[in-house]
Amino acid sequence: MPAIEVNAFYQSDIGSVSYIIADPESRECAVIDPVLGFNPVSARIDTTPAKALVGWIEKHGYTTRWLLETHIHADHLSAAGYIKQCVGGETAIGSGVVEVLEKLIPLFNLEGRVPNDGSQFQHLLENGAELPLGNKTIRVLHSPGHTPACVSYLIENSLFLGDTLFMPDVGSARCDFPGGDAKALYQSIQRLYSLPGSTTVYVCHDYPSEQRPQPCWQSTIEEQQRLNIHLPGQISEAKFIKMREQRDKGLPLPEAMLAVVQLNLMAGHLPAPDINGRSYLKIPINVF
Repeated sequence: MPAIEVNAFYQSDIGSVSYIIADPESRECAVIDPVLGFNPVSARIDTTPAKALVGWIEKHGYTTRWLLETHIHADHLSAAGYIKQCVGGETAIGSGVVEVLEKLIPLFNLEGRVPNDGSQFQHLLENGAELPLGNKTIRVLHSPGHTPACVSYLIENSLFLGDTLFMPDVGSARCDFPGGDAKALYQSIQRLYSLPGSTTVYVCHDYPSEQRPQPCWQSTIEEQQRLNIHLPGQISEAKFIKMREQRDKGLPLPEAMLAVVQLNLMAGHLPAPDINGRSYLKIPINVF
């Protein structure tokens, strides 16, 4: 039986990675964390990154089965809605998104405009859920900490873990967004570390540096355990929490966060137009 195909799409301006995982035998594929371009200054949406994903699917003749989010993203706009319109697919996210909605809908005063039960997504995924992809199975692993909604997707020997971990020289996700929890992140990572060391890890972001100028998005569980700068060896829970919380205090908000979070709460769909036919975003003042 042919192995799963993994295709990565890197967006250098925001350091984000989207994936298309495909079963070559059944010709079904799933898209993980698809990106729409967004300019926070002009509030203009750029479909170029999403068109690259759609183009690959159409070129190779695959049927889109799933549009999977690892969490509600704060740095980029989800392209799930756009891709669904182009090539189909069912949207899905971790069931913890309901907790995220409970925290963020009031923050943006979106009561009555955004469903608070997660029904804007077609599937809310429980821990251990299994999603069919042709002759393969995607297993859902809850991995909260960065947000309550965070999940990782395991298929064969490949793990797609969103923002939970980055490349070993970059470390781990911040935990200071609403609902974030450094203790939960530590425990999530320890559960992921219990997977076989040979498991291939695919990260959602990478940020090259002078020491490593080329972007990377692939490592292994063994490499993460051995080399991750935030979780080396047997670091204690208390030490990790202290490090993570101190580090988060000095991090700026993602540039586009207050705009894109609102759209991602709606599974990547624009707000309903106002009476003049235009859609608008709300920016809370003196909150963050």
